Amino acid sequence: MRIGSGFDVHRFGPGDRVRLGGVTIPHAQGLMAHSDGDVLLHALMDALLGAAALGDIGRHFPPGDARYAGVDSRELLREVARLIAAEGLGVVNCDLTLVAESPRIGAHREAMVANIAADLGIERTHVNVKATTAEGLGALGRGEGIAAQAVVLLAEAHGR
Repeated sequence: MRIGSGFDVHRFGPGDRVRLGGVTIPHAQGLMAHSDGDVLLHALMDALLGAAALGDIGRHFPPGDARYAGVDSRELLREVARLIAAEGLGVVNCDLTLVAESPRIGAHREAMVANIAADLGIERTHVNVKATTAEGLGALGRGEGIAAQAVVLLAEAHGR
């Protein structure tokens, strides 16, 4: 068994929507990023790569590489899932936390869970997505951006 953790944060900038867990959510601002800025999936990918001792997303998908400009983070998550499988590992479960004053994600949570489960090839019951606020403290509390934290458990895949 291997445990991994991941963290990502992006500041708000121009735009009228954000991508979180592969779901597009209308919002007064967008997130500044080289890719689609999906902090939830970025934290998850770092947790997965860390648990497998494969580095981090910057190593696999460098932010200066034009191939990843505006890329859908679900594509990257599926590639990370392939890397994990190539190491003979499978995802047991993942627990993800968004930290943001807005947008509220309640209406989008199930779609996020479904996307993540599909991309990782696991049951929806093995994916948890939750959210909290920073209670007005610091940059996140002032609504300057969104952060995400992820924890994953990997195990040797069956048949190895």
